[in-house]
Amino acid sequence: MTTPQELLDTHGPRESMEYDVVVVGAGPGGLSTAIRLKQLAADAGREVSVCVLEKGSEPGAHILSGAIIDPRALTELIPDWKEKGAPLKQAVTRDEFLFLDETGAKSTPAFFLPDCFKNHGNYIVSLGAVTRWLATQAEALGVEIFPGFAAAEVLYADDGRVRGVATGNLGIGKDGQPTAEFQLGMELLAKYTIFAEGSRGQLGRELIAKFALDEGRDPQSYGIGIKELWQVDPAKHEPGLVVHTAGWPLTDDTYGGSFLYHAEDGKVAIGLVVGLDYRNPWLSPFEEFQRFKTHPAIRKYLEGGTRIGYGARSITAGGLLSIPKLVFPGGAFVGCEAGTLNASRIKGSHAAIKTGMLAAEAAFAALGEDRGGDELTAYPAAFESSWLHAELSQAKNFKQWFKKGRTTATLMTGIEQWLLPRLGMRVPPWTIHRDRPDHACLEPAAQHAKIDYPRPDGVLTFDRLSSVYLSSTNHDEDQPAHLTLKDASVPVDVNLATYAGPEARYCPAAVYEYLDGPDGPFLRINAQNCVHCKTCDIKDPTQNIVWVAPQGGGGPNYAGM
Repeated sequence: MTTPQELLDTHGPRESMEYDVVVVGAGPGGLSTAIRLKQLAADAGREVSVCVLEKGSEPGAHILSGAIIDPRALTELIPDWKEKGAPLKQAVTRDEFLFLDETGAKSTPAFFLPDCFKNHGNYIVSLGAVTRWLATQAEALGVEIFPGFAAAEVLYADDGRVRGVATGNLGIGKDGQPTAEFQLGMELLAKYTIFAEGSRGQLGRELIAKFALDEGRDPQSYGIGIKELWQVDPAKHEPGLVVHTAGWPLTDDTYGGSFLYHAEDGKVAIGLVVGLDYRNPWLSPFEEFQRFKTHPAIRKYLEGGTRIGYGARSITAGGLLSIPKLVFPGGAFVGCEAGTLNASRIKGSHAAIKTGMLAAEAAFAALGEDRGGDELTAYPAAFESSWLHAELSQAKNFKQWFKKGRTTATLMTGIEQWLLPRLGMRVPPWTIHRDRPDHACLEPAAQHAKIDYPRPDGVLTFDRLSSVYLSSTNHDEDQPAHLTLKDASVPVDVNLATYAGPEARYCPAAVYEYLDGPDGPFLRINAQNCVHCKTCDIKDPTQNIVWVAPQGGGGPNYAGM
């Protein structure tokens, strides 16, 4: 296999383009960064050049969320978003929170529902549609957006500062050799590079390690969110109804919960979030989600309906105590790359927009002082004095309490987010820390009973392959696998031997399967199925799997998600 450096030595140098600011990722955080920069430039009568790289085939193609959006940050960014046709069409009309056991459901009285679970004033949306709309707003302001081009490499100056990124090479065959369509990636150089790759970003992971940005922070914690979109029987549809649940099918020691959102036009978004700090290697988040839909309190909405969409995505859920240092020489993190999702509210898009605005304001001020390549220290300072920081401070212990079991977590969430605010105390006076990353929580298979999941019925419950089909996932098969192994012997020698091959269960897209070969069992990686959820990169107990961006816009093409 020809190495990237050998390709560069043979076919280089790469072409380059220079901008004031390069943004990696055209999600809500990245696009809000770009929009705010252009707004400030227009107000000041200055020129600021901004480009946004997006690995998906178009902005929104890889975006997956529940989603309920709190419009507070969007209103700050674009006050006339309603007049400009933002796709926030279905206001929340009613909240329900259910505690499930295998057959029953207990509803929480509205009076006792903590504010984090109340959604008055919020909207049920397709976050992909919101992202596409934000992209049109950015382009109208002069932002250059390059879809189908993944940022594959961070470029560093001799003094170590970030000076931009390079896009991945195109036209590399499955054997690692350049084909007739080979094309070197391009360098995009900037005074500041803003990373908005979303949860578990490939380049963000590298930057955190290089600059020790997580020093003194709790280990980051993640969940996997699995979602389906249904067209339901009109008689069972209540526009604006929001249902959240805790309990069955997950055990008391497994963090997670579900959502069921009645959007406009007879559509219902349904999903399950499972914390990736679970211990039992026999657990399958995908199968738990399929089982969840059979509960009487849930299936009543879906029976007679049709499943029209499927997807999965990791969620950065560690909260305030796990947020890394936001800035480093020449760059910054925004949105879920930074880990600003509020797990207690199950909301991150408003946080992504707000952090994008704050980073843009700091970068614009620095550019006005003819700076570049330094740390945008004004950004974390502004974040710490923002309403978003105050919101995350209130929820700082949310995920940590669940390590002590669901009963304790439910009680303490009620105290911290219902009782204390009514006593005039918005931020809990105590802090609970985590000390282990998610992958270290998995225990040997011999310590747990195997879980036998029912076969899918093809009506309410489904298998992985038919689900992936609905995500419109596509990768050019003649390219190197973007799911790489540091050591090819580890899956069989360690993961299969000790953990019974958890890859085949935690992956929601049938990417990993153990097969019997003439020399014994081996792991087959079906990279073309990958929906880019990053779960394998997070949960692999040996941290042997490394997710990297594929060539040329491959991955899911979500519609309405």
